[in-house]
Amino acid sequence: MKILLLEDDLTLAETLIDLLNDEGYEVVWVRDGDKAIDITYTETFDLMLLDINVPGTDGFNTLKTLREASIDAPAIFISALNDITSLAKGFEVGANDYIKKPFDFDELLIRIQALIRQSHHSRDNIIHLEDFSFYIDKSELYKDEKYISLTDYEQRLVALLFKNLATTVSKEDILYILGKGDEASEGALRVRINKLRKIGLPIQTVKSVGYRLE
Repeated sequence: MKILLLEDDLTLAETLIDLLNDEGYEVVWVRDGDKAIDITYTETFDLMLLDINVPGTDGFNTLKTLREASIDAPAIFISALNDITSLAKGFEVGANDYIKKPFDFDELLIRIQALIRQSHHSRDNIIHLEDFSFYIDKSELYKDEKYISLTDYEQRLVALLFKNLATTVSKEDILYILGKGDEASEGALRVRINKLRKIGLPIQTVKSVGYRLE
């Protein structure tokens, strides 16, 4: 697990690096916001710990810039600013948590672990393909972040194809798993497949076998 640490206080930074290393985290430390922004374009992080009053771009604008660039790693502000305005601004620019200095390391560690778990669960729950995103737990399909309305049958068909991405699913398996009544026919299945193709899903026909989404 890799953590980006933006902190200009040398003593605090070294303490956090030692403690986080002991917990098995790799820490990349930068002292100003501009370097934090630059490094996220070349490295991927599981979490970001950001001070606010740092040289160059401050922590607020650093995170704002990263969120606008679709850097979605969870972020925790660690700051001596303890007024409600700063707290509100922190969440407004995209923070997942805000902890005030001085803080207890055990508390910070609990917050870090919780956010990383949530983040990884969220990533594991979404399957991306071109402009499409399929949310497994909700069985919802989005194209360019816009929700696509599907019938119950279409929803289950899309779920089956996404869960078997780049793998051919036989017509027999699809009909066995999804088919009921009038839906349990190859003709009805072809109609549904054609409808899904019209919204842009790249569903391939594997002749005499079935269908593959890739």
